[in-house]
Parts: sequence; structure tokens; C-alpha cells
Amino acid sequence: MPKLKRTDQDERATDFVEALDRGLRLLQVFGTVTGPATLSDLARAADLPRATARRILFTLAHGGFVATDGKLFTLTPHVLTLAGSFLQSNQVVTVLQPVLDRIATAAQEIASLALLDGDDVVFVARSSPTRVFSAGLDIGYRLPAFCTSVGRAMLGRLDDAELAARLKAMRRDAVTPQTVTDPKKLLATVIADRAQGYSLVDREAEPHFRSISVPVHRYDGTIVAAINMGAHVDRVPAKELIDRFLPLLREGAEDVRSRLL
Repeated sequence: MPKLKRTDQDERATDFVEALDRGLRLLQVFGTVTGPATLSDLARAADLPRATARRILFTLAHGGFVATDGKLFTLTPHVLTLAGSFLQSNQVVTVLQPVLDRIATAAQEIASLALLDGDDVVFVARSSPTRVFSAGLDIGYRLPAFCTSVGRAMLGRLDDAELAARLKAMRRDAVTPQTVTDPKKLLATVIADRAQGYSLVDREAEPHFRSISVPVHRYDGTIVAAINMGAHVDRVPAKELIDRFLPLLREGAEDVRSRLL
């Protein structure tokens, strides 16, 4: 009988480590609970058998990622080494951080860098001038892509058909009274933003806050990230975002284009 040829799907199935997948899933559910959690709560949240969750948690405790008194479990600061590994190894973050520092100093406002992660944006770097109270979009902070200026700037990398399908499929809950949730209106907005080279969102992602973003292109023109600046609506009008912040953001994004591979 002839030997069957292994397919790519077979290879992926063989390479998949279920125990590791379950461990990562359990780490992620800590973000859905407040304070120390019981074994039962974590197992339920991760959709894992209690015995399986127990073995994983004590393995994580052995590695220093989880602390426990035998009944309750919490993450330890050692978990941040995982985030640190990403930030130190990611070229976009490494190249853009000096740019954010320069922009923040020039504008005397907070500048941030975000990446697209599924239907969300994740803020992975920021810079704040000393005079500005540094609160709000901390590293690791997530927001829906459809209603944020960074998200719309990055969604612009999709062609119109892909964009329409993506917007229709993603969850689009209103975050504020101003949030646009209609997929057809969002499609038109992202297409317009792509054409003008920036996105400005006014109180759609957060109440009383407006922001402006530009896409960050790598050497071949592909959008890989977005950088933004924002301010409270009572302090900075929308026109100032365009007149004062936009040139700085565009200059910063263009400065790194040839260095992003």
C-alpha cells in the first residue's frame, strides 16, 4: 500500500502543543478577573477541567509567573518579562520609540504607537513630556479598532472588499454616544482616511477625547503600525490636531519608512 503524503494541515496538527495552548489560555484569563482568583473561577473562565487547570497553575507557579497560597492565585511581576521580550525584539517599537520622544517633546503632548491585533488595537509604546500628566493609554492598553484613529489608520491597509467584510464581521459596540457603528459609514470613513493619509476621531473611542493618527509604512509601503497624538476636547480643538500635530506625525512616520523591514 503506498505511503500517504503528509499535508501542511497534518504538519500543523503535529506541531500543535495542546498543553502549551491551555497554559497560555489560562494566563490570559487572569486579565478578566479582579484580584486573586480561585482555581474553580480560573478553570471555568478558561473552559478547562479543574484538574488540568490545577496542574497548569502550579507549573506556572514553579516558573515564577503565578503566586498562590494554595487557594487563591495571582500573576506575579515576572509575567512582564514576556511583554518585555516582545518590546525589546519588535523592530517597529525599537525604531519608533525615538520618534515618539521627539514628537512628544516638540508638541508637548503624549505620543503613542499602536499595532493591530485582531479587531483591537494595542498600544505598545508611548512618550510623554514631563509637563503632561502621564495617564490613560498605558502600554498594553486595548481598544476596538473600528472606533479609534489608530485602528482606522491601520485598517486602511485592506482593500475595499476586505475592509467591508472585516468591518461587517467585527463586533461594533458603541463606546460613547458619538461612536459610529454602522459598517457602511465606517467603510466610507476609513476609505476617506486612507485617501487623506490620516484619521481623526472625535469622542468616539473615549468621552471628551479626540485624537489624530497616521499610518506607519515599512519600506515596501505596507502599513505595519500607527502613531497618534490626542487631547481633551476642552483643551485642544480639532483644527489644532491637524495644524500642529499632523505635520509632526507625518514627518515621524516618513522618517522611519526606509528602516522598517
